[in-house]
Amino acid sequence: MDEFYTKLAEILEVDEVREDSQLESFPAWDSLGVLAAIAMIDSSYGVNLTSTELTGVKTVGEFARLVESRRKA
Repeated sequence: MDEFYTKLAEILEVDEVREDSQLESFPAWDSLGVLAAIAMIDSSYGVNLTSTELTGVKTVGEFARLVESRRKA
């Protein structure tokens, strides 16, 4: 999921994100950032998520695991 972390860092406008990084700690994790992340995972991984499904996701690692679990489903 290194590629996922790199792409998410671009969306969040930071150099890097770590598995334990809190999504809400990034200023760019706002409504537009969430939509950009949803679009990225749809186009890059073929996973369709809604912003509601991300409500309980707190860390980058949780987000990555959610995407990975949807890819296998």
